[in-house]
Amino acid sequence: MRRPVIIALDFPTATQALAFLDRFPAQLSLTVKVGMELFYAAGPQIVTAIEARGHAVFLDLKLHDIPHTVGAAMQVIGRLGVRYTTVHAAGGAAMLTAAKQGLVAGAAERGLPAPQLLAITQLTSTSQTMLNQDQRIPGTVAASVVHYAQLAQTSGCDGVICSAQEVAAIHAAVGSDFIGITPGIRPQTAATDDQQRVMTPAAAAQAGSDGLVIGRPITQTADPYQAYQQILTEWSASND
Repeated sequence: MRRPVIIALDFPTATQALAFLDRFPAQLSLTVKVGMELFYAAGPQIVTAIEARGHAVFLDLKLHDIPHTVGAAMQVIGRLGVRYTTVHAAGGAAMLTAAKQGLVAGAAERGLPAPQLLAITQLTSTSQTMLNQDQRIPGTVAASVVHYAQLAQTSGCDGVICSAQEVAAIHAAVGSDFIGITPGIRPQTAATDDQQRVMTPAAAAQAGSDGLVIGRPITQTADPYQAYQQILTEWSASND
């Protein structure tokens, strides 16, 4: 899917994650996010198991370390066949460049296309107060996000993870070909949970988001498939 709705598999075990996927029609190919909790519990085998079911994987580990370490880790990730993976833009240009080089090298070892590298700008849990007081970064959240997007683009990343509220500013600064995948998406009737900067699927589409990441509004409902279809319909209609 060109503009995917990515389901966040925020489960503590592989058994629970795979059981959740089994609630969807077998012929349906999803894009799903494997984050820290599930990957640290189940390891690379969970990626293999999900891909064997015909689904694409967004491996969201948010790497942030010295360039050599991140490059080596990304080389391993490149061998897994995932579609997307993440790194913190705050790690700097050298780290971002090493991450991209590692991904390309790892994928080439297996004859696979390189995963798209997405840089984390500011987490959707970051408020203005947190930015200025906890992180000691002056200015606005939006300005910080655009700065990190520019850094990510010049360092070889394919896009960023950002709030839908900042996608238009990012595209204005770096161009519409630079991907903006947006978490913090909640249907009109859903709770915001621990997210600070949230938006509905329709509003995110109108803002220019290139893909959505949605977890609890799908994973914690009685009928996940129906919830997914409703969000997909709203998202697709607003992208037409």
